Amino acid sequence: MKISYNWLQQFIKPDWDIEKTGELLTDLGLEVEGISTYESIKGSLRGVVVGEVLACEPHSNADKLKVTKVDIGTESPVQIVCGAPNVAKGQKVPVATIGTTLYTKEGEAWIIKKGKIRGEESHGMICAEDELGLGTSHDGILVLHASLQPGTPAADVFTIEEDSVIEIGLTPNRADAMSHWGVARDLKAGLIQQGEHYELITPSVSKFNVEGELRKISINVENKELAPRYTGLTISDVTVKASPDWLQSRLKAIGITPKNNIVDVTNYVLHELGQPLHAFDADQIKGEEIHVKTVESGTSFVTLDGVERTLHTDDLMICDTEKPLCIAGVFGGLHSGVSDQTTSIFLESAYFDPVSIRKTSKRHGLHTDASFRFERGIDPNITVYALKRAALLIQELAGGKITSQVEDLYPKKIEDKEVFLSFEKVTKLIGQELPQGTIKSILSSLEIQINHATESALGLSIPAYRNDVTREVDVIEEILRVYGYNAINFSTKLNASIASIDPYADHRIQDTIANQLIGQGFNEILANSLTSASYHQLTSSFDDAENVSILNPLSQDLAIMRRTLLFSGLESIAYNTNRKQSDLKLFEFGKTYNQKNGERSEQKRLSILISGEKFKENWKVTSDTTNFYYLKGIVHAILKRLGIEITNSEEVSLDIYNEALTYYHNKLELLNFGSVNTKILENLSIKNPVFYADIYWDTLVQLTKKSKITFKEISKYPEVRRDFALLLDKHIRFNEIEQIARSTERKLLKKIDLFDVYEGKNLPEGKKSYAVSFIFSDENKTLTDKQIDKVMKKLQHNFEQKLGASLR
Repeated sequence: MKISYNWLQQFIKPDWDIEKTGELLTDLGLEVEGISTYESIKGSLRGVVVGEVLACEPHSNADKLKVTKVDIGTESPVQIVCGAPNVAKGQKVPVATIGTTLYTKEGEAWIIKKGKIRGEESHGMICAEDELGLGTSHDGILVLHASLQPGTPAADVFTIEEDSVIEIGLTPNRADAMSHWGVARDLKAGLIQQGEHYELITPSVSKFNVEGELRKISINVENKELAPRYTGLTISDVTVKASPDWLQSRLKAIGITPKNNIVDVTNYVLHELGQPLHAFDADQIKGEEIHVKTVESGTSFVTLDGVERTLHTDDLMICDTEKPLCIAGVFGGLHSGVSDQTTSIFLESAYFDPVSIRKTSKRHGLHTDASFRFERGIDPNITVYALKRAALLIQELAGGKITSQVEDLYPKKIEDKEVFLSFEKVTKLIGQELPQGTIKSILSSLEIQINHATESALGLSIPAYRNDVTREVDVIEEILRVYGYNAINFSTKLNASIASIDPYADHRIQDTIANQLIGQGFNEILANSLTSASYHQLTSSFDDAENVSILNPLSQDLAIMRRTLLFSGLESIAYNTNRKQSDLKLFEFGKTYNQKNGERSEQKRLSILISGEKFKENWKVTSDTTNFYYLKGIVHAILKRLGIEITNSEEVSLDIYNEALTYYHNKLELLNFGSVNTKILENLSIKNPVFYADIYWDTLVQLTKKSKITFKEISKYPEVRRDFALLLDKHIRFNEIEQIARSTERKLLKKIDLFDVYEGKNLPEGKKSYAVSFIFSDENKTLTDKQIDKVMKKLQHNFEQKLGASLR
């Protein structure tokens, strides 16, 4: 946001230089990002003086040039070669002396140098008005008034505005400071803390006068929630023309291009007081009525920039009896604005709902100075004052007369907020006790009214324009920023405390597993929680009635909250494989969202996706693609790290998988994992197989808190290994073998592994061979062959009886 220092001094006039003022504004929270210089005439005519043409003779070597002698106030006249057709003896003219810098229309600088033109020396330049930046004419040199004295600086002859422009990095919460008045208000409060007391000067509207109700345009606000306050009046017999130089300079200084006196006044009051205004051509308002309402969705409307836009049913519009005229608070219409032919205007000043304006502005991609202020919340109590201020300026610059009373529709006043402030709380948050008198002085300087006071607290009323101050802590922040953060003393005492840390806190367990996965070559991803409902068409696992839908989605691709981490993970797989990164190991901690019977819920999940090769291509490592068993090993490592035992597993029937398993701890479902359904992969244009694990993180965290870690001394006695080659039916799985073995020998059997599977030639039909290893150990003694043989016979017997197995 740009603030003109000259403009600011119309409200408050401290005897401070611009740099010191900038420092104070930064301390107040209005961070000054830079200070630049503005000149209404670039270069401010430095080096240009009044000259008198003493002699003017034709150039001997050029028909269109003349050699002049010019008195520029020095001891002797200078010779200047001039090509202007209107130069003549006796004229008073502007002369750019040697060394003067002039600027082109594009802002490029060029320096006047001594030179020779066709053999004649030239010591300067007699200038036309466009060469000085005083106009656009280049028909001839600029002839000045005959009474001027040679040598008079041109800057003393022409009105030149020089200004300092402060660039403020305004934070979104400071809607109250989005104007010169608002900045001046803050500056006054800061100056009081510096011991400087200055009066805040506000423009007077005492001369506002209605010259008969000759033309009244009635107002009907149909949507009072979106337009809590709407005011307007008519001004007749105006003359639309260019604004005076002072107004143009004010606007140009802050980067606003002047248009005409009516529009310029509305922009001026916008940046002066922070109240957006809009001027309509009154003759374009059909039926002499204004309706503030929403229109049917799909209605076409051409805005001031000539673009035809399709309106939404929630867009608040300013309409007449036949058509929309303006998108309220955002942008005017092409055919209802002020033009050179306008003679009467309807002037609007309003307070619109900030949320509505923000949505409309974003919906149509229109970001204007008005919407910038409306969507952050303006002062609802200056609506009429700003309207009168603008009306008086229009009368001053465009003539005309006010031909209607101010119509003010404000059915429900926006009240000031009541806040209770404890002095103890102030001290606690600031870290230093401030005198109560200082606190009261700061609050008064911020126009925060003290309704009642006790020894320990204050009852306050916060002005409506401070919509960011709603709580006690907000008031304390206001006190602190005005008192000055730099004024708070720092203690030389160093305090330290030991925080109580829960070793089983979710984030600590998450960090542990994340570090483990990263150590195994995985990369963490963070995907959008919003996704497309179309993904659910690829599976029957999700009921659309349980989706958590977005009321106002940015697009259909972001229309619902995700029910699974699978599809956002597959989007990452597709994105990377399309860019030649096909060997992927990804994981994500994220939440899934559901609703059932009107109740919404969210669950935290850990998703793991692998695809492509296990390891980077290397001469030392043979090529090996990821598979179901590789993912199984990753899953087992996670559960083992958390100390969670798998008590049961079963095949999964979810159609997001080709084949998959679910793991349980007692009756609690821990996770499911498997290879992703080929049809789903094809829909996302993924060619390589993808393996996915969906881990119920909330369940794992709860079980981890209950698990007890025990430490055992490593046995000093040797382990014994024995192997079985079992001939089994194809449908029998390894976990059945493991369960039978564990139940057969609980004390000595330490580990069971499947190290070979064979199906095919030389085996009976419907059979397979499992090679299983058994590790035995006793912590107290060395095992004998007799003990091991006895256990192995029991195992063989149970396998034969319960599984129909036989030894090969």
